[in-house]
Amino acid sequence: MQAAATDAQLVDAAISALVRYQTDDSKFHPFTSKFDAVEDGRASFTAQEQRGLAAFNDPQRGNCASCHDSRPAPGLGRALFTNFSYHALGVPRNTSQATANPAFFDLGLCGPQRSDLAGRSDLCGLFRTPSLRNVALTAPYFHNASFATLEDVVSFYATRDTNPARWYPTVNGQVQLYNDLPAAYRGNLQRGAPFVRAGQAPQLSPQDVADIVAFLKTLTDGFGTTQPAR
Repeated sequence: MQAAATDAQLVDAAISALVRYQTDDSKFHPFTSKFDAVEDGRASFTAQEQRGLAAFNDPQRGNCASCHDSRPAPGLGRALFTNFSYHALGVPRNTSQATANPAFFDLGLCGPQRSDLAGRSDLCGLFRTPSLRNVALTAPYFHNASFATLEDVVSFYATRDTNPARWYPTVNGQVQLYNDLPAAYRGNLQRGAPFVRAGQAPQLSPQDVADIVAFLKTLTDGFGTTQPAR
């Protein structure tokens, strides 16, 4: 007689079935955004959206596409806006009830929700790059839901290191940098554009931020149809 499946095996089977369903059913990936319409030659970006795409792709400015790849995925013909890589961004701690325990840190790949990589300190604080498709509809943002708007998300990338007091709390006159990542793992933080060293000018101007946000809103499915208010 075959042994009964464990709860973990049943959960794995259910997840696998859901993944297959979502992969096979086109309503989970309709590719009906304005971006897709532009790619197909059926629409044009506004001047602001075009500037936003340029800044998004520019490795010396937004550098967004280095992780949120805007090129068509092989075999799919559409951009997924993620390369499925993992990064530590040093987002500020969410002080809402979800992380009210000061001793708790979500360290992403190295735990505590998972234990298989618990010994890999080089992976602590790293989280998977999400797709940006429909990102205008998916607030709050980042793994700890610490940002409510796309404007703040893009501004954080631009000024995390040049104006940290905007994002992190100040205690006794000292800005508590990267306060949702223990000091032992801060060597894992993502550097390079658009992040720059303190004292340097931000890679993105306020206009660049607004332009990138305008572009990101073109990734919402349902272009040309009535879209739900958000």
